[in-house]
Amino acid sequence: MKKRQMKGMRDMEKIERISALFEANKDAQQASSMSRYMRDQFPFYGIPAPLRRKLYRPFLREEKKGRQIDWAFLDACMAAECREFQYLVYDSLLALNDFVIFADMPKHKRYAQTKPWWDTIDFLDQVIGNLSLRDERAKAVMREWAHADDIWLRRIAIDHQLGHKEKTDTALLEEIIAANLGSDEFFINKAIGWSLRDYARHDPDWVRAFLRHYSGQMSALSIREASRPLKEDT
Repeated sequence: MKKRQMKGMRDMEKIERISALFEANKDAQQASSMSRYMRDQFPFYGIPAPLRRKLYRPFLREEKKGRQIDWAFLDACMAAECREFQYLVYDSLLALNDFVIFADMPKHKRYAQTKPWWDTIDFLDQVIGNLSLRDERAKAVMREWAHADDIWLRRIAIDHQLGHKEKTDTALLEEIIAANLGSDEFFINKAIGWSLRDYARHDPDWVRAFLRHYSGQMSALSIREASRPLKEDT
């Protein structure tokens, strides 16, 4: 049997294994609630995040032993109907963080534009943010995405440095946010506020200076979110 055929069979076995876990732990009432929370865009098994991660933790440990990302399996998860499969994709990428490389950026872009909503996009923030700390070339892609027509690519660019603290590239942060000021898109303005709020916890003076310079161009939502830690700091 050809290697590709064997690989395809193994990927199918993985999907069936995860499906069995999800099916055994589904909760119709929770599924309905979770779907409503996502504006009925995606069906769910109804498995809360802590339980979901516990269920496939042994699977992810096995995947890490392979020391490479099984993109065909992740593609199949992205195509699966229920949202928990898409969450598995991003938990897999985070678990296999050491094996995410710059050459994978086209895949990340494709995933960002597959069934996009804030939940999976915010996962991808972390994946690309981790990569940008290891490979400077990712920053050029973030500059490009900051000007994209796709709001989700722009949101990733704005928020990919969340949690970077002293490693934050403030020049890049300012450049990307400035490129997105004046938007009337909720998810962009919220992202701007979050990125500034996050960095304010590390360097409140930098954020105060940013707000003094750009507040006339910022939405009330962005200013309100960015200012929360500054109020706590006074």
